Amino acid sequence: MIEKVIILEDVDPIIFYGVNNTNMQLIKALYPKLRIIARGNVIKVLGDEEEMAAFEENIIKLEKYCAEFNSLKEEVIIDIIKGNAPQAEKSGHVIVFSVTGKPIIPRSENQLKLVEAFKKSDLVFAIGPAGSGKTYTAIALAVRALKNKEIKKIILSRPAVEAGEKLGFLPGDMKEKIDPYLQPLYDALQDMIPAAKLQEYMENNIIQIAPLAFMRGRTLNDAVVILDEAQNTSTQQIKMFLTRMGMNTKMFVTGDITQIDLPPSQTSGLIQALHILKGVKGISVVEMNKKDIVRHKLVEHIVEAYDKYDKERKEERERLKAEKETEKETNNQTL
Repeated sequence: MIEKVIILEDVDPIIFYGVNNTNMQLIKALYPKLRIIARGNVIKVLGDEEEMAAFEENIIKLEKYCAEFNSLKEEVIIDIIKGNAPQAEKSGHVIVFSVTGKPIIPRSENQLKLVEAFKKSDLVFAIGPAGSGKTYTAIALAVRALKNKEIKKIILSRPAVEAGEKLGFLPGDMKEKIDPYLQPLYDALQDMIPAAKLQEYMENNIIQIAPLAFMRGRTLNDAVVILDEAQNTSTQQIKMFLTRMGMNTKMFVTGDITQIDLPPSQTSGLIQALHILKGVKGISVVEMNKKDIVRHKLVEHIVEAYDKYDKERKEERERLKAEKETEKETNNQTL
């Protein structure tokens, strides 16, 4: 009789073992000749060497399945241990599975274009209105690359520009001031990675979330790096960010050029970068629109209403400007 220790590295043990350890109880029942003890992410097994080898092989298969689908059902356990392939749960467009096991897929034509752009380009610009899935899709692609071990880390960043509020008046130290501002990035990750695993990734710097200023001086290798809210970067900031790219690294730059929170006198680095880098090989630009909005149906109507308002304001300014010019010409002729 020998002893073997198996460490679950890629899954949340809570999901793997099941509610009230139901999955683990089933696995034990399917291997009555082995003594199996599971604590945390460690499984200890005692028993016959040949039986143990088969057990280890199947545990690896179950772990791989659980890591991919973020779920482990009893019928899947039975299929895998009995040597049957579990029923396919994937469609061709699934990016990753959420923590509830729900497939995360491109939900519009332009989101699908974003997925295709990620395959062929190392730098992707995703431009579009709020709710069009720019950042969420980018983070899903980054999580998939991490799960597939194509990269070693994910880095998410935003420029620390206040959208009507002042960070300095928030309570706490710098991290506590910045964390609420970066919350949308945390929200997306929490949808896709089990809480315990996400905490482990962040503690080990496998997933990093930081303000853009913290990127200076770094060279980022073996990573997917996402710059969110890029419309609020300066020319120097976005140039600094783009030149952080190292070996085996892909970058996403997302932004909404209709929601710029910079002072009126300052040019958006995103708009300038799109102009400067137009036509550069290895760069893709995907433009989202109102049809891509996948939040509450009211969000699309709100965006349309604001677009209409902005258009009317612009037309009004142009009309007043034309009237002033006409009045000035009339006065000159009178003189």
